[in-house]
Amino acid sequence: MYNFPIGAIVESFGLPTVKAIEKAASIGASGVQLYASRGETTPDNLDKTKRKELLDVVKSNGLVFSALCGDFGMGFGDKERNPELIEKSKRVLDMAKELETNVVTTHIGVVPEDPEHERYKIMQEACYELAQYADSIDAHFAVETGPETSETLKKFLDSLGSTGVAVNLDPANLVMVTGDDPVKAVHNLKKYIVHTHAKDGIRVKVGNPEFIYRVVHPVPEEYNGVRYYQELPLGKGSVDFPKYLAALDEIGYKGFLTIERECGEDPAADITMAADFLRNIIKNA
Repeated sequence: MYNFPIGAIVESFGLPTVKAIEKAASIGASGVQLYASRGETTPDNLDKTKRKELLDVVKSNGLVFSALCGDFGMGFGDKERNPELIEKSKRVLDMAKELETNVVTTHIGVVPEDPEHERYKIMQEACYELAQYADSIDAHFAVETGPETSETLKKFLDSLGSTGVAVNLDPANLVMVTGDDPVKAVHNLKKYIVHTHAKDGIRVKVGNPEFIYRVVHPVPEEYNGVRYYQELPLGKGSVDFPKYLAALDEIGYKGFLTIERECGEDPAADITMAADFLRNIIKNA
């Protein structure tokens, strides 16, 4: 039997924040992840009193924060924009600590394969600063997997000389965008994994991640209006969850499997089924 607590992203339920937290508790989750980069739950909109009230709601439902999401939807590939994004990210890390978690997840953009690429160096500089800050407050800024292979991401992270910038392993993003193997990714990135998303999907069409994620412009016309991947309920996609969870156990990972559902007509029902799906694998391991 594995020792993985199950969490859920608050916004995935499609409910008001408090109702979503209560729903997470009702399905037997142990924790929740909250978006802190938009809406009413950004650091600017949550003063210390409101942060305490939010933490009290989570705790009163028998939950903890597995992580916050600090994804501002821009990555760190723009040198002119990075100073502002870095400061915003630091404030999210500060708030995470107040909410008694030390993990903030995000997308940093698409890491180029070539370390000499200009964007590689720009992202490296930004992530180095974030890593140093995270280390200073005993926290992690966790990069979500997917836009590049796990091998490329590992080389990038190794260059930072820190686990302050770590990994939020999302197996679905790997299979949907790069066709990478989540089991292989677990072993490649084992030093850095501090949080995971439980999500599934399929790759519909092979494409260049830089164009799929719109980080390089102009985007070729053939990329417009084309579906390159499809998210699916857990167990319905290309992620082999029994092998994936076995790999996480092999590397000694004990952290959260946080369910993320970004589409579907009834996300709350899908999240409930996902929790049952994961518990069944954990119980029978």
